[in-house]
Amino acid sequence: MTAGADHLRTRSDGGRAAEYPPPPEPLAVAVYDNHTHLEIADGALPLTAHEHLERAASVGVAGAVQVGTDVATSRWSAEIASREPRLLAAVALHPNEAPELEARGELDAAIAVIDELAAEPRVRAVGETGLDFYRTGGDGRDAQFRSFEAHIEIAKRHGIALQIHDRDAHDEVVATLRRAGAPDTTIFHCFSGGEDLARLAGDAGWYCSFAGNVTFKNAGNLRDALRVVPRDRILVETDAPYLTPVPLRGRPNAPYLVPHTMRFMADALGADLDELCAQVADNTERAYGSWADGLEAGSA
Repeated sequence: MTAGADHLRTRSDGGRAAEYPPPPEPLAVAVYDNHTHLEIADGALPLTAHEHLERAASVGVAGAVQVGTDVATSRWSAEIASREPRLLAAVALHPNEAPELEARGELDAAIAVIDELAAEPRVRAVGETGLDFYRTGGDGRDAQFRSFEAHIEIAKRHGIALQIHDRDAHDEVVATLRRAGAPDTTIFHCFSGGEDLARLAGDAGWYCSFAGNVTFKNAGNLRDALRVVPRDRILVETDAPYLTPVPLRGRPNAPYLVPHTMRFMADALGADLDELCAQVADNTERAYGSWADGLEAGSA
């Protein structure tokens, strides 16, 4: 659904009438939101991408990775990142898109577009791709596997990160990564496993990215996982406009709310906030490269 010049779509549930929350206390050491969807309009007064990034910068969130989930949003993500210094892009077909594209005979052509976009200098990840057995039944899983393995190969061919969407499919995601061969930089976006998956990921050198749901009361498994992930493999994200952190649930999420999640994570780990922010920022730049590289001439 088109939602205006700065948005390609609204939330699938039609969006929320609530306003965006006030900005949190700024972080002293800047971090990055490594997974967000600025193309989605949400809230009573939706923010433009520029407004999102201005608010983020004002509270110590230096940049974000704008993530595509289909051909249209992947193209949008690559284009805006090409001219916006505070954005990098990830491009992919969401696993729930794969069965629909396969049914229409369009999956191969869509994967080819993602391959083309992955060559652009500001596209630093293939994602979000993976497996989702929550929404897709058994008849759509073959298409998900085929799409996931194709995306893994694209990430390896272009030497960029892989951002994984894993919902109710932990064992199958890990088995696919082992069978196909995981890219050098592999990231579990919106980490949803427990201690066992976190340990396995850490041993493999994969990153675990934590979103606002780590703050939810019923998310003890995520906090347990956070405590066993090696510090040099922790990332932070919003998955905005979804997963707004406590105490702001029910209101739209945005990159400028990352400080809430970072403070919660530092408390959960018993870590110094500034030291954890510095570590997470270093991890993010190691995973995606410099935000300063590959901009179009004249971008500022």
